Amino acid sequence: MKVNGPAGPASPGAPRAGARASGGFSLGGPAAPAAPAPAAASAAAAPVAGLSALMALQGVESATERRRRAIRRGGGLLDRLDELKLALLGGLPAGAALEGLQRAVGESIDEVDDPRLRAVLQQIELRAAVELAKAGRA
Repeated sequence: MKVNGPAGPASPGAPRAGARASGGFSLGGPAAPAAPAPAAASAAAAPVAGLSALMALQGVESATERRRRAIRRGGGLLDRLDELKLALLGGLPAGAALEGLQRAVGESIDEVDDPRLRAVLQQIELRAAVELAKAGRA
């Protein structure tokens, strides 16, 4: 059996009953009236409106997402401070650890709604700033 585009499968030599000569879809009954052009234009605008609504929803950030990002940032700062501590205790050069800490401190800070989380993050940032100041990189 061979498939010929939108007309569907065709058996060799036998034309289907009810098929139109143009090769389009047909239900075998009387031809349906054509839809008016203004309805087609409004139908085409509907997906565009739906797309813009989806884009607007993606731009809205929830409080939980901001909180999650703030916690991730605080954890990253603590990791950089830990790397610095291990480098100093091990007698290793702390240049790479200090650069990582300076980069982490320089990242943008999102506003956090939870006052307790904000206070903890401020304490972590203060500790990082103190370590950078002690190393002369503030």
